[in-house]
Amino acid sequence: MAGRDRRADILDNNPFPESRNRIHRVHAHRTSDGTIHVDAKTKTNSLFSQIMGLHSQQPVKHHTGKLWHFSDVEKQHLLLATAAFTLALGFMITGGLWHENFGTTTWVVQLLLTMPVMLLAVGPAFLLHEIGHKIIAKKNGCWAEFRADPRGLRFGIFISFFLGVLFMAPGAVMVAGLVTRRQNGHIAIAGPLVNLGLFVIGIPIWALILGLSGAYDYVGTGTNYGNYLEDGSLIWQQMLVDAGIFWLSANIILGLFNMIPWGPLDGLKVKDWSENAFYITISIFAFLVISWVFLGLWSPKNLLYHLANML
Repeated sequence: MAGRDRRADILDNNPFPESRNRIHRVHAHRTSDGTIHVDAKTKTNSLFSQIMGLHSQQPVKHHTGKLWHFSDVEKQHLLLATAAFTLALGFMITGGLWHENFGTTTWVVQLLLTMPVMLLAVGPAFLLHEIGHKIIAKKNGCWAEFRADPRGLRFGIFISFFLGVLFMAPGAVMVAGLVTRRQNGHIAIAGPLVNLGLFVIGIPIWALILGLSGAYDYVGTGTNYGNYLEDGSLIWQQMLVDAGIFWLSANIILGLFNMIPWGPLDGLKVKDWSENAFYITISIFAFLVISWVFLGLWSPKNLLYHLANML
């Protein structure tokens, strides 16, 4: 197990500042473990920070030793980002403000039923993607913890509520330490590779679940996403089918999006390390998405349907 690289000694306490105003003053202090904490003094909305449970000026508590370690602050940020992401997905599936039943009891019930389905199906794609970055970063001797982006969470929730579409930047793993270009590429590609792995193992797992439960025998292959109530009865078969479909689709879409070689996305760091690794990885995701969305050669729904019927 790799120990922490002592060069990773400067931590930014405010990776996602609430204000883009010019920083007037920077303060730093050294804690007992030798870590230098940099406090960037910017304007923040204190009320929103309290509501969201985020304290941007709170020092990051240094952890030692174990690769699989999550500080209390990191757990809080992961929980917040996952909850916001799940709510936004719920708004997207139920159509948000523009749904014909918006505001009615039926719409509220559908939203409440949709959220746990999305948490089960899409939550692992998001959480394990970020944990993949974290584990490889720590393996290379860096300090690494997830931090939620309050502005990204608010924007994603508002867009999904008002427009019924999802576009969200929930946050990222903050990495502190000196690494080589190769190590940085390994850290970046870990997230998309986790999504590819979840997609691959999700095929037999969900085919087995749907085949043994007989879910497709009840719902067929029609497009009924989010319709979990019929004459007051819960259609749990549709919930299972949707969970399997969104598990597969979310992982390949998230993987492809993160491999775009632009800005803070993983693709740029991977391409900077190895163009071969970049083009191979993005080609796999692009082939899966294009052959599904644009060419109609396959779909997560039909793939799981045929495999489930083989059992």
